[in-house]
Amino acid sequence: MTDLASTPPTLGELTARVQRLETLARVSQQLHSTIEPREALRRLLAEAMQLLPAQSGTVCLVNPTTGFLEIEAAVGLAGDASQLRLRIGEGLTGWVARTGRPVRTGEVSRDRRYFALRTGVCSELAVPLLADGEVRGVINLDADHPDAFSADHESLMVDLAALAAPAIANTWLYESARQRANLLESLVKVGQIINSATSLDDALAAVVREAAALMRAQMCSLMLLDGSGEWLDLRAQHGAGKAYVDKPRLSVAESLLGIVVRRRKPLQLENVQISGRYQNVAVARREGLVSLLSVPLLFQTRAIGTLNVYTAEPHTFPDEEVRTLAAYAELSALALERARLYERVLAMEDELRQSERLSALGLLAAEIAHEIRNPLTVMKMLHHSLNPEFAAPDPRGMDFRLLGEKMDHLNRIVDRVLDFARTTEPKLVPVNLDVLIDDMGLLLRAKLRASGVVLVKQCAAHLPLVPGDSTQLEQAFLNLALNAIEAMPGGGRLVIRLRALPFQRAGMPEQPATHVIVRFRDNGVGMSNEQSRRVFTSLLSSTKAKGTGIGMAIVSRVVDAHQGVVRVKSQPGRGATFTILLPVHP
Repeated sequence: MTDLASTPPTLGELTARVQRLETLARVSQQLHSTIEPREALRRLLAEAMQLLPAQSGTVCLVNPTTGFLEIEAAVGLAGDASQLRLRIGEGLTGWVARTGRPVRTGEVSRDRRYFALRTGVCSELAVPLLADGEVRGVINLDADHPDAFSADHESLMVDLAALAAPAIANTWLYESARQRANLLESLVKVGQIINSATSLDDALAAVVREAAALMRAQMCSLMLLDGSGEWLDLRAQHGAGKAYVDKPRLSVAESLLGIVVRRRKPLQLENVQISGRYQNVAVARREGLVSLLSVPLLFQTRAIGTLNVYTAEPHTFPDEEVRTLAAYAELSALALERARLYERVLAMEDELRQSERLSALGLLAAEIAHEIRNPLTVMKMLHHSLNPEFAAPDPRGMDFRLLGEKMDHLNRIVDRVLDFARTTEPKLVPVNLDVLIDDMGLLLRAKLRASGVVLVKQCAAHLPLVPGDSTQLEQAFLNLALNAIEAMPGGGRLVIRLRALPFQRAGMPEQPATHVIVRFRDNGVGMSNEQSRRVFTSLLSSTKAKGTGIGMAIVSRVVDAHQGVVRVKSQPGRGATFTILLPVHP
């Protein structure tokens, strides 16, 4: 007997097998020639439509976040049908996704599982896309006449699906990695933008604007805790309408966004328009807001507010988007705290300048009182030396006594002014001048940037401490720096150099430092010899074209009070160098 199992295939069978292999090879080449996931799906569907008698077809993939089947490629469907989402188990496509088995029906009207996407369909063939033993999607083909698909068609589609699933999975991984890289790149860019903002309002506006762009959101809002920590106030928004802007503040204890603050964890709602947890449903409907993702603004593990993005369509935010927005919010919190700190620095600078004005006013009053006292003393001496004798009825005697009393009154006023304006003795403690100059630089950042002046500090190693009053010394240094900035109206360079005296030279025995030299050098307009000679003299004899010379008089008095010496060296058009010599701490 002849063994049927060993019967060689016929020529027709071999030809069909060769054609099948050629088809699979061509499809494999098509799939591997692109790294775009949707393009790979479109090519797969196009090959299947050519090979089989189908009038329409779809490739549906399982969304790992929502669990729905979503159409990623379609041929022969109306535009609205391509937006349809199916649950696992819904329709023939959902049944294939749930069971992982192919299905072929010659008359869809007799199958209760069928879900129509277009009219006129009679036959359907659906096979699963498997990757690592898990259903990742389904390929569907529809025909307009009964029994359009054969068992061979089903076998060919199973082979195509087996060939395509790994390639599609790889391209999808690549796309996911690319999207993540794009998000990270965007995160770096927006981080640079929000950190470049100096005022708090500018930083807030940049945060919501860039977050909306980063997440492709309909609207983004930022809420901060008030001083009591019990309320969330809207501080910035991008894309919001009047209804959202005018809504009442939110209670941390009772609101949905308050949960984000209390738990310090992200929270999302798929549809705020129908959620009983959302406090402003009517506002959301009026503004067209649907899905919400809210993340906490964390600074040093402390929640200071929330960053909220809304979409105009139902959307489930995947873990990657949640992590991206959370990282962005953390970066934003740092930028906001930086802006707050910068505003406080500016406020401190204003307070320091106001204190300087008051100090200068007292100094000016003292000089005026001193100048008044000299002629007043002469007048009193002359008054007493005259000592005229007037008869009792003569009114000049009363005038003479009244004149003496008023001069005594003026003298007492001068004494009170001098007592009030007398320079406060410095409270000497060890002071690190290097740190003091750094603190002064922080106060001057805005002024330096606006004036186009570059501040360069050069400090020798192991600079000794000096006995001094840090507040008074900082005031003196600030005046020197401001004077240098004013001398460079077109911008320039201010170099502050600190070193000990005597200088330690290589090869020479080390000597203990006796003084610290602080030198301010600018490349501004400079001063004439006369201006240099009188720069630290009386306020009333200032040689400055603008201003009163108050700052330099304060510098001189502060340095004198610290047993130091201040000198200036300058030439017109070649800048100026102010040198301060202060004794070191024992």
